[in-house]
Amino acid sequence: MKLFLSFVVSLLCSVFVLPTSKAEIRPQSTGVVHTADTDLAYEQFGHDRGHTPAIIVNGGPGFSHTYMYLTDVFTGKFSRDRSVTFYDQRGIGNSKLRSTSAPMGMDVQVADLEALRAKLGYNKIDLIGHSWGGDIVMAYAAAYPQHIQHLVLIDSADPNWGKTLFLFEQVFPDQLAEEDKIAKENDAAAKSSVEVLRRFLARDFYSQERFQQLIGKLSSEELGKIENDDINKAVNNTLKNSDLTDDLKRFTFPTLVMWGRFDINVAVLTGWKISQTIPGARMVIYEKSGHFPFYEEESSFLRDLNQFLSDTSGSGH
Repeated sequence: MKLFLSFVVSLLCSVFVLPTSKAEIRPQSTGVVHTADTDLAYEQFGHDRGHTPAIIVNGGPGFSHTYMYLTDVFTGKFSRDRSVTFYDQRGIGNSKLRSTSAPMGMDVQVADLEALRAKLGYNKIDLIGHSWGGDIVMAYAAAYPQHIQHLVLIDSADPNWGKTLFLFEQVFPDQLAEEDKIAKENDAAAKSSVEVLRRFLARDFYSQERFQQLIGKLSSEELGKIENDDINKAVNNTLKNSDLTDDLKRFTFPTLVMWGRFDINVAVLTGWKISQTIPGARMVIYEKSGHFPFYEEESSFLRDLNQFLSDTSGSGH
């Protein structure tokens, strides 16, 4: 089974802006960071009002950051008094590879993030990672601790990539059996990648009503543009021996671990172990959330995030 980190965080890999219940979400500015083997595209929201700028790293591998735009939780509310930057990881969305043989391992993912930070001119950053993005930000924090003001991990992959704990088989055996049955039949519509993804995403929400509000109504055309399977496989092939556990023990900056109690994709035990490994880390568990607490319990999530970042806030320039 594909990792949600490599599948669910999938929402939109295309360059279009997702529709929301409000006006379309548009960045205040965009740019490109040129490196030796990729051109990284980024988008910025908000304004510098004396708070440490935030960089948010999305999940995947192989998916665009635009699933973070399903509401304005980050692009509007969180960015009201700070600069917030998103980027597409190498080979995804608007971030183009200069060579088909460009490396995809964790070291270059970290180098890309450092190139983005340097381009933006930030000395200190609040670094936030969701799902697979959690592993990237942990690896970055291990390599460049001097640039971290706060670290935030949201339903992150396990620091030992191969030990990420999935609960799909334990919680949804009936649905997975039905998926196997469909795969053996000739119903092309039911077997389509779009419909498989739609059913898969539903399992990552605690509230099916919220799922329908945010994702369930996306068109097949939108869902059909989400995944770059080649990038997904290329990154996954490099991560088999990735283990950041010992690095976490040396973190000295404030760290917040945020998790949905009913995350089937990455079990809450993963987050608990992370919080117990990082010295002084705090953990918040959202009792009515799956893999997306920022969508299912938005108000509580924003309150906790903003309170944590305000503890030692300051300019990151």
